[in-house]
Parts: sequence; structure tokens; C-alpha cells
Amino acid sequence: MNSSSENTPEATPEPSPRKDSLIEYPSLFPIKVMGVKADGLVHAITAVAHRFDPTFDASTITLRESKGGKYLGVTITVTTTSREQLDELYRTLSTHPMVKVVL
Repeated sequence: MNSSSENTPEATPEPSPRKDSLIEYPSLFPIKVMGVKADGLVHAITAVAHRFDPTFDASTITLRESKGGKYLGVTITVTTTSREQLDELYRTLSTHPMVKVVL
């Protein structure tokens, strides 16, 4: 038995646009960078932040030493304009020789 509904293709719903991120851009985005406590670490991180966000305000940086004092956590808050920009910022920070971890 062949019913007419079997021969008629059913309308498939249009796929909804893929949303790659829950973040709405532009957005202020905090990033924690950890590295060995050394002269130039904060300056290097600040330079990268300015490269990606010309309006970056270095006075918003927060610093936290590790318990043993060997490492330094540097939190920066940047204005991000896209997922691509944020991804590239993470890649740039992560590959910096003074940086150990980026969160």
C-alpha cells in the first residue's frame, strides 16, 4: 500500500544559523595570563593587549603572585569585537615565550 504522504517529501525546517559564541560583541572580556615572575612580563602582556584593543586601559590590570612567588597572574580586560579577534588574542598570548597559561 502506498499512501500519498510517503511519496510527498516532507518539508524540512531550515537549519537555524549556527551561533559560535554566547558572547555578544563588542564585549569587555577578562583574560588571566600566568607566567614566570620576571621583568618585562606585565609590559609584554600590556603590549599584546594594546595591539588587539587600542582602547585598552592598563590601569585595569590586576596582579597576583603565586604562593611561592615564582609565578605572576596578570588579569587584563580587553574590548573584543569578534570571536576571531578573541581567538587570535588567546593564540598570541599563549605563544609568547614569557607566558605559561592563558585562561
